[in-house]
Amino acid sequence: MAWDGSRLAEAVQNGDDQEAIKLVREALANQAPPITILNEGLVPGIQQLGTLFHGGEVFLPEVLIACRAMNRGVEQLKPYLAAGDMYGKGKVVLGTVEGDLHDIGKNIVRIMLECGGFEVIDLGVDVPATAFVDAVREHAPDIVGMSALLTMTMTNMTEVLKALDDAGLRDQVRVMIGGAPITREYADQIGAEGFAEDCAAAVQEAERLVAAHRQ
Repeated sequence: MAWDGSRLAEAVQNGDDQEAIKLVREALANQAPPITILNEGLVPGIQQLGTLFHGGEVFLPEVLIACRAMNRGVEQLKPYLAAGDMYGKGKVVLGTVEGDLHDIGKNIVRIMLECGGFEVIDLGVDVPATAFVDAVREHAPDIVGMSALLTMTMTNMTEVLKALDDAGLRDQVRVMIGGAPITREYADQIGAEGFAEDCAAAVQEAERLVAAHRQ
């Protein structure tokens, strides 16, 4: 009989890390394929919670607790999974733009992206355009993600786009932006392909951008 991941997904959604660990171990003992445990148990749990968060039915503390439960489950699977299995959806270079030291929102987006199956290279805060360019050269990501909390620093996003263009790298990546003052209209205005209004939307938008990028 095929393994049913619904109980594991529910444990993740409820933020029950001990139950998640137990169910992953049971699934492994019963010869369920590790990639199946990941894709049919752990990932759906966090995706379901992300949908609820996006709809205003749960709040950030519950999302973070669920991410912890998922990460605990993933730790049990790591010896049986290749990195490409865990982060098979794509690669994201992420950073808060130059002049801006805010990182709480960016850090939550990083956690959600990692839980959603993306490899994330986090450049931190106050990241100059040249650092984004260097990271794209080094890591060849699918997406460059930029955040800003201040209206005075959001204009530095255009500097990153220009630097990527000048370096001949702009057509190799999709750009996603977010932060309190950022809107879809601003993303369109500066030529960024993606915009995320919250951490749950960031995962969905990243999935959309990667699918478009790889076509």
